[in-house]
Amino acid sequence: MSVESPSGLGVVEPEVGRAPLARTFALVGIAGAAIAVVLILGLHFVATDVDPVRRTISEYGLGPYKAVFDVGVLALALGTVAVTVAAVRVRLFAAVSAPTVLLALFAVGMCTVVAFEKTNWSVGPSVGGYIHRYASLAAFLAMPAAAITIGRRFRRDALWSRFAAWTRRLGVVAYLWFAWILGGFLLRPLTGRSWWQAIPLGLVERGLAFTEVLVVVVLALWALAAAGSRAVSPLPS
Repeated sequence: MSVESPSGLGVVEPEVGRAPLARTFALVGIAGAAIAVVLILGLHFVATDVDPVRRTISEYGLGPYKAVFDVGVLALALGTVAVTVAAVRVRLFAAVSAPTVLLALFAVGMCTVVAFEKTNWSVGPSVGGYIHRYASLAAFLAMPAAAITIGRRFRRDALWSRFAAWTRRLGVVAYLWFAWILGGFLLRPLTGRSWWQAIPLGLVERGLAFTEVLVVVVLALWALAAAGSRAVSPLPS
């Protein structure tokens, strides 16, 4: 039996068997995000030679703790994929849709960051280093785009508007972190300093990364709530 949501988007009751699997995937997503936070945060205490205010998170991937860094980033990528599957199963958005593509781009970007180390400037630039940079850029831009897209489509839905609002706000905050980086680049002619020196790059990147981890967690909690509800409003593809 189908019921209609207050938003009039045509709510459909999840099929039998979809909700339990959606809950499992959502929990895997939360676990992946938690593992990423714990491992990367732990590196701040053991890799004391990396300045968290000035040096990027990827610096940990160049030292003796590379394996820990890699596992943390891959855990986040896996968590993102799991959350995407959970959201699709409870019909928060379609399997082929803008949110799915954007979340997949984030996950692929995180895997690419692991496959290609950042440039070790004590040695010099490398092709792998440039791939690492642009993969991380694509990932960091894709996640907030997904969050804002999902949040806007549910903003008038009485059932899910709170989750939508938090998702959308986190997407905006992520872009504000990124705007700080962009500002450092655009103001270079005025400051006379390289963009990565004009701003506390490490701090900004960590704020951006943590905000995007929160997006994954909120989407997972949203999917959990939807799996426990009798009906879910599907997003247009």
